[in-house]
Amino acid sequence: MDAVTLLTTTRSVRRKLDLARPVPRAVLEDCLRIAQQAPAAGSLLAAQRWVVVLDPAMRKEIAAVTREAAEESWRKYAHLVDKRMLDSARHLVEHLDQVPALVLPCMPGPVPTGTAELSAYYGSIYPAIWSFQLALRTHGLASSLCSYHLGGREADVARILGIPEEVAQIGLLAVAYSTQQEFSPAARPPVGDILSFDGWAKQ
Repeated sequence: MDAVTLLTTTRSVRRKLDLARPVPRAVLEDCLRIAQQAPAAGSLLAAQRWVVVLDPAMRKEIAAVTREAAEESWRKYAHLVDKRMLDSARHLVEHLDQVPALVLPCMPGPVPTGTAELSAYYGSIYPAIWSFQLALRTHGLASSLCSYHLGGREADVARILGIPEEVAQIGLLAVAYSTQQEFSPAARPPVGDILSFDGWAKQ
C-alpha cells in the first residue's frame, strides 16, 4: 500500500472488527516500534508508556467502565452527534469486551493547563498514536479511539490495570484485525474551504 492510500483510507473502524481473531503480541510490538519514530512536539517522547490489555477478564472490566461512561456521555451529547456515527460508537462500546486488544497510551501527569504546555504535551503523544494506527493498518488491523472513560472514570481503569496515580491515560484504542480490507477516502470539506494563506481570510 502506498503512503497516500494509507493516509487517505485509514478509518476509525468500529463495526468491521474481527472479534474472534487474536492479535499477536509480536505484531503489536512491531507497530509500537514504528510509532516511536513519530515526530514529537515536546521533549516527552521517552516518557510515553503504552499498556496493552489482552487478558479477557481485564478487558471485560474496562468495557463495563467504558459502557457506563459512554451512556452518561450519550445522555448529554447524543443529540449533537450524527446518528450513523452514534450507532457505530454504540456498536463498539457494546462489544468492547470482545475486542482482542485494548491499548492505552499514557504520559506522566498531571496534564498541564497552559495552552503552549498542552500543545507540547499532547504533541508528544498523538503523532505516535496516529503512527501506531497507520502501522496497524499495514498488518491488516484496524483501530478506533474509544476513550469515554477519560470523562470521569479514568481512576477506575487505572485501578484495574495498576496504573500509578501520577500517570495520565491519553486514550483507549480498540484494536483488532479488520474484516474489511478496502476502504475509500471519506467525504471531507474541499481544501479551499478550510485554507487561507498569509492571514485568516486571505486566499
